Amino acid sequence: MKNDVTKTPPKEWFKIRNFKMVTNAENKNTNCQLWDAKTFGQRLSLSKRQIFRLNSCGKIPASVKIGGAVRWRLSDIELWLEWECPCRKTFESMLQMGDNYVE
Repeated sequence: MKNDVTKTPPKEWFKIRNFKMVTNAENKNTNCQLWDAKTFGQRLSLSKRQIFRLNSCGKIPASVKIGGAVRWRLSDIELWLEWECPCRKTFESMLQMGDNYVE
């Protein structure tokens, strides 16, 4: 009998090894909201073009490219605003350090 790699393992297998099966409903990445430049600009009262200028200068959080589309994570935008809008380099350092960041 061959093992079928496309077949999902039985639930007992996960219980024995203390693993948890993660479904799409439980996956936290499925509800990640992405904003385009227009929406981001409306939040900051800036034009779409100004958002792209700030992005190329490294003044706003890094964007995510999906195909040809450029988007920003809402969670990054909210955190960036909460931290008083630091430049991208500082923002990424703050993200890596977590609560231990000291200016």
